[in-house]
Amino acid sequence: MADKTVDARGLSCPEPVLLSKRAIESLDSGTVEVTVDTVTSRENVTRMAEALSCRVEAKEADDGNFVLNIRKG
Repeated sequence: MADKTVDARGLSCPEPVLLSKRAIESLDSGTVEVTVDTVTSRENVTRMAEALSCRVEAKEADDGNFVLNIRKG
C-alpha cells in the first residue's frame, strides 16, 4: 500500500507534476501512488520522479487511467 496517494485526473500540466513532486518530497522514503488520465501527464510525472532518483512503475488501469507507483529511497 502506498504511503501517499495523488489523484491528478482531470488536471492539466503542470498540476499533476507539481502535486506528485510535493508528495514525493514530503517522504524520506516510501511509495507514492499517482493516478493520471492522459499519456502526457504519465510521461511528465515519470520524468520528474526519475529526475528525483525515484523508481517508477506505470500501469494502465481498466478504466483507461494510468496508475504510477513511485518508490523513493
